[in-house]
Amino acid sequence: MFLGIPKRALIIVAILAGVGLIYVMGSDKQVSEGATGGSGGCRVTVTADVLNVRAAPDAGADIVGKFNQNAETDAQAEVQNGFRKIAENKWAKTEYLQPVSGNC
Repeated sequence: MFLGIPKRALIIVAILAGVGLIYVMGSDKQVSEGATGGSGGCRVTVTADVLNVRAAPDAGADIVGKFNQNAETDAQAEVQNGFRKIAENKWAKTEYLQPVSGNC
């Protein structure tokens, strides 16, 4: 026992925390397979009222543009840190992009 907690419970909590950490780290940076040249063969619709387009896949990166709700744009299959690459140095949060066609 450690601090009154049974050893078995501590092991289970540690394993669950480890699996959760691996899941979170793995979902932050992923590149989708099958990316093609050009626009990446992907078209998306904006679901947010106003969506900021950033210079890098980071919430603190400079805003380089904006999309209004229901706007459609070409996108690439590349996703990093929860942002989808729209074009060179243009990234938008994936949770506000709905795939229309292609391999998003």
